[in-house]
Amino acid sequence: MLLLEKLSLHVFYILAFALAFCITLFMTPLSKKFAEYTGAIDHPKELGVHKKPMPLAGGTAIVVGFVIAVVAFAPLMPDYSGRQFIGFLVSSIIITTLGFFDDLYGLSPRFRIIIQILAAVIIVLTGTTIDVLTWPWANYGTIQLGSIGKLLTIFWIVGLTNAVNLIDGLDGLAAGVASIASVSFMVVALIFSSPMTILLSAVLAGACLGFLPHNFNPAKIFMGDTGSTFLGFILANISIMGLTKGYTIITVIIAAVVLGLPILDTSFAIFRRIINKKSISEGDRGHLHHRLVDKGISHKHAVLTLYLIAGGFGLAGVLVALNDIWLAGIIVLVILVAWVSDLFYTKHKAKKKSKEQSEG
Repeated sequence: MLLLEKLSLHVFYILAFALAFCITLFMTPLSKKFAEYTGAIDHPKELGVHKKPMPLAGGTAIVVGFVIAVVAFAPLMPDYSGRQFIGFLVSSIIITTLGFFDDLYGLSPRFRIIIQILAAVIIVLTGTTIDVLTWPWANYGTIQLGSIGKLLTIFWIVGLTNAVNLIDGLDGLAAGVASIASVSFMVVALIFSSPMTILLSAVLAGACLGFLPHNFNPAKIFMGDTGSTFLGFILANISIMGLTKGYTIITVIIAAVVLGLPILDTSFAIFRRIINKKSISEGDRGHLHHRLVDKGISHKHAVLTLYLIAGGFGLAGVLVALNDIWLAGIIVLVILVAWVSDLFYTKHKAKKKSKEQSEG
């Protein structure tokens, strides 16, 4: 009986993935027309890589594919919680609406953060929060986080929402990285036997992969903030939803490792802007994807390189879940050494070029 239940669940995962993929794939051309009708168009910018206007809001197709598939299959999951799920859907709609209006009108960073915090608060109030961490050296083997856990959950959701948004700088980058992270979380959730997390991961992967044929270089449409903030928000929730009942220090590490690319890129960006005495919300060409393109690497090869890095982080996260900490650490260390070396090399080259220009 248990075997039949597991088989039926796996069939649901596959069907949900396929449904999200097909809906997004066929909805994306419609979202392109919708973007053109509403005026959600990305015009060439100084920090951008495109030289012609491109329709935004392609993320609406991702959202529609994801929501329909999740609504269809989530109630069938054994760990389904109606209250938690409604909060998840409502907050996701808020984030999507925020992203769409940002694509249309270019909302202020402060306003965006306020609404993102509101969406994260809804998530916390409806039951998705990190309340307890198991820790072998603590009393009774656990640490009760209480209000601190709720604040950490809000910080994690808002931070990751913006981190994924910031890596959306090349054709297919955000969708591909989100797909890789989703598959990694799906494998981790299979290890931890968390049906809802498996479902959400499978559906998000399907929606992203359905969008990629339209968005990979040369892109026909951008997902815009409608899509990139939605992806970050959903990934943040997937990383904690379903794992909260048995949350451990290890699962915190797994989530951070799997999402290592957007987290590190955003962390370096914040640090870089503080050092240069610039606003944290001010754009620059210091992101890893910008640096790769500026080195003369083609747009497509830069994206594939970042897929490889994201895959490395995802594999490391899965290895942590399998208790192979040493191999996971080696993979992460290799990526970090290469990343930091590239940072110093780029900085040294820029200084040398500036010196040569001043002497010339």
